[in-house]
Amino acid sequence: MTQPLQPLTFQKGLRDGIPICLGYLSVSFAFGMMATEGGLPVWIAVLISMTNLTSAGQFAGTALIISGGMYIEIAVTTFVINIRYMLMSLSLSQKVDDRMTLPQRLGLSFGVTDEIFAVAMQQKGLINARYLTGLILTPYFGWALGTFLGAAATGVLPLAVRTALGIAIYGMFIAIIVPPSTKSRPILLTVIVAAVLSCLFHYVPVFGGLSSGWIIIICAVAASALAALKFPVTEEEEREVAA
Repeated sequence: MTQPLQPLTFQKGLRDGIPICLGYLSVSFAFGMMATEGGLPVWIAVLISMTNLTSAGQFAGTALIISGGMYIEIAVTTFVINIRYMLMSLSLSQKVDDRMTLPQRLGLSFGVTDEIFAVAMQQKGLINARYLTGLILTPYFGWALGTFLGAAATGVLPLAVRTALGIAIYGMFIAIIVPPSTKSRPILLTVIVAAVLSCLFHYVPVFGGLSSGWIIIICAVAASALAALKFPVTEEEEREVAA
């Protein structure tokens, strides 16, 4: 006998968001340290986290701000890195309750991240606004709190500890790309091509004039375009993803 589906309430969303919140605390702690060590005030670091919630894009954009990157460079870099959220939102829109209003959809789209998208898509049945709000709120405040703690701790922790904690972002990137790369050839190809291009831009003198922001843009677009051409997604696979 199958058990009845648990209703998707606001409280369930808050509970389901707790594991994401705990994971965000450590990564945003590293972001807060990076921002304040780059010269940004604590309140600016927290404001960035509360108005972005974009993980890798936030790190890249803030690094460009600290290094004095141009506005167009920062805008294009964050757009390319965060464009996946548009695809996630389109996919998630097929699963939300029809009674969710347009203002609710627009507001909740701000909180769609990789982890929140994954948890929401795993739920049985349609997603309502109450559940999605709870699912977003817990990680959102965890991300902001971790940023504040990391930014505030920069002036307290010894240099050796700050340096050790600074590698957390690299651990996050490794954790993001390695597991799916072992299961998906397109992802593996994208990672390899991006890594090779990045090394070329770094070690070949003729490319020395390009800033880090444009290098990220070129590597990301070129690697993803090559993977899309070599491994096109069929209509049947698109329907399976949306289901």
